[in-house]
Amino acid sequence: MVSKIPTTRRASRARLAAAVGLACVLAACGRSDDAEAPVAAEPGAVTAQASQQAAARQQAADDAIAGLSVDELRSAAAAAYQESRLYAPAGENAMEYYLALREKQAGDAAASSALIDLLPMSVIATEQSRDRGDYAEARRLLGLIERADSAHPALERLRASIATSEEQAAARVEQQALTAEQEAQRAQTLERERAAQQQQQQAAAAQQLAQQQTASEQAAREEAARQAAAREEAARPQPPRPEPAAQNTPAPAPATPAPAAATAQLRPLSTPAPRYPADALRAGTSGEVMVEFTVGVDGSVSNARVVRADPPRTFDREALAAVRRWRFEPVPAPVTTRRTIGFSPTAN
Repeated sequence: MVSKIPTTRRASRARLAAAVGLACVLAACGRSDDAEAPVAAEPGAVTAQASQQAAARQQAADDAIAGLSVDELRSAAAAAYQESRLYAPAGENAMEYYLALREKQAGDAAASSALIDLLPMSVIATEQSRDRGDYAEARRLLGLIERADSAHPALERLRASIATSEEQAAARVEQQALTAEQEAQRAQTLERERAAQQQQQQAAAAQQLAQQQTASEQAAREEAARQAAAREEAARPQPPRPEPAAQNTPAPAPATPAPAAATAQLRPLSTPAPRYPADALRAGTSGEVMVEFTVGVDGSVSNARVVRADPPRTFDREALAAVRRWRFEPVPAPVTTRRTIGFSPTAN
């Protein structure tokens, strides 16, 4: 029997392909009309035309996505996520599918969680598009970020920097008096650079997310195994108690209990991984932080401080924030310990 999910996925892609194809036909008609006009293109006109065509294609893709059902959106989002199409290409990426899914089904936990994971990578991709002068793509990604989180702290900074960079580019174009042919060649180069850079970045980001998910699942399996062993131990029959000693037998001296802090064994219940600082991820910086902290009798963490960091002050904040969220099994008395947390752009 043929699986329903692949059939749904093919149907979804067929709808998107038809819509994008229609947008391309309209854009081609626009180019034909422009070719018949005798007026020469002004500096920057090709860029504006490319932006209009990109907006038309995006609108067609948005309309096609809006026509998908909840199940189709969920299937398409999962496929895009697995294929490292996290935020590009336009109209066929996980972020747009999850946004549409959240809009169709408010409160969807899976969509909200995925969007939280994708936001930092989308911010970096927006900055990279801006820096290479690909302003249409930068504004598309900025729109996705705003849809995902209208209060995101990077929105105003990105919007202002894109506008400033675009104004400076327009001034340079006017000063250099670029011809329409040169500008078209520049747009093609930007498109190739965008595709290569986004493909590489999305693959690395998808690998990082998969490693984090694998680590979380491993921790959950270890905790489940530990709890099962504890239940089995509790259900095991206890050996019979020894007969009480005769009255004329001197009672043994009570053993001196060892300090609780020295004998208590810390058993983690939840140790979420730290977030990777965006600047360090973008620069490919790796390092480690040794953190000292105290586990209270209820298993909560307090008095966390950095003992050693390499490089200094790069990962301190995220390491401390992660440790403060850790939880352990209750212990007889507070225990102070140290842990080293590693940060690697490829392994984290």
